[in-house]
Amino acid sequence: MLRESDVLSTLMRRKPGYSLAQDLYCDPGVFDADMARIWYKEWLFVLPSCEIPKAGNYVVHEIGAYSVVIVRGNDGEIRAFHNSCRHRGSVLCKAKKGTGPKLVCPYHQWTYELDGRLLWARDMGADFDASKHGLSPVHCRTLSGMVYICLAKDAPDIEEFAAETARYLGAHDLENSKIAYESTIIEHGNWKLVWENNRECYHCAGNHPSLCRTFPEDPAYIGSDPTGGLNDLQKQHTDRCEAVGAASAFRASATGDWRYVRTPLLEGAESYTMNGKVAVSKPNSSLPFCDAGSLLKYKYPGTWNHFLSDHILLFRVTPISPMETEVCTKWLVHKDAVEGQDYDLKRLTEVWLATNDEDREVVENNQRGIRSPAYIPGPYSPKHEAGNIQFTDWYADTMIRAITTGATPVAAE
Repeated sequence: MLRESDVLSTLMRRKPGYSLAQDLYCDPGVFDADMARIWYKEWLFVLPSCEIPKAGNYVVHEIGAYSVVIVRGNDGEIRAFHNSCRHRGSVLCKAKKGTGPKLVCPYHQWTYELDGRLLWARDMGADFDASKHGLSPVHCRTLSGMVYICLAKDAPDIEEFAAETARYLGAHDLENSKIAYESTIIEHGNWKLVWENNRECYHCAGNHPSLCRTFPEDPAYIGSDPTGGLNDLQKQHTDRCEAVGAASAFRASATGDWRYVRTPLLEGAESYTMNGKVAVSKPNSSLPFCDAGSLLKYKYPGTWNHFLSDHILLFRVTPISPMETEVCTKWLVHKDAVEGQDYDLKRLTEVWLATNDEDREVVENNQRGIRSPAYIPGPYSPKHEAGNIQFTDWYADTMIRAITTGATPVAAE
């Protein structure tokens, strides 16, 4: 089990443009360092705000050693608290999701307001000050219908990302959406392998027959070559979408932790369906044409997303152990869309249900191969795996900076 100093040494010796050393994908000490230096420090996507539309609706999210309650208050605000009673630390909310007028500890019934204030604690004596025993808050921001939390004492600046999120998601109405379907799978692979698989389509033709009906394998479609230049196809698509007010051009943070770009699908395709046509007749976007492609967004370390003209796909990544990762997918449609009338659930979900399962298999095969004593880091394809190079550079830079300075990198203005 590597110590943090060993993790730093391994990262400092890595060869850029190559996959990472074996320990960085397998070792428990590296996993602990990843959690402490990235997952407990960065902003993490947890859920769409439409998942908890009413006061008292809550969701519990587990991340490493932490359990967090995300709840909508009577004032409509969404807040997050550590899922631990201020009495003797019992879990406050036992269920993954629920609704209640107050948050009540199941152990001794200490009762909290939805904004975290302690309202009632039986027989605590005349000197007990309830105002000093409210729930411990977690940083929480709702950005254009997506809820993010940060477990750090001092959260990284998020204002640039918030502003760009408002601009790019302006054409997509998450607040007036609903979850049509949710899938959660466990992939027996390190969280970085899950991300690396996501960041390239080099593997798509050989593994994703359903997705390849609409999503282009050619990296030229997704907005930039390795030098950052736009290809003609992407530029035409960007110009067309931005002409109707939909932000689409490639935009990324200075530190590389987030990116937006609206990419065309294959010619004639409108959505991720087997025939390429829209899956939902009542769209949750204001885009005036169906073939607007997909707005691709990622925010390391926890989410990648696809925003189409007719529906939205939100993916959340949560590490569980050195070689185990949860991937949660949510399909969002307009809140007034009626199943069986405005959309068919099988048609809406079948492409990405299949793709997720195929990705699970390739990630697990990758992890199994890396565990072999014969594994040696190999070179990424500059054409097809530029996203992997970008991701591993971000990971290494973030970890090196965090370990050497104790700070979390903040995007430049």
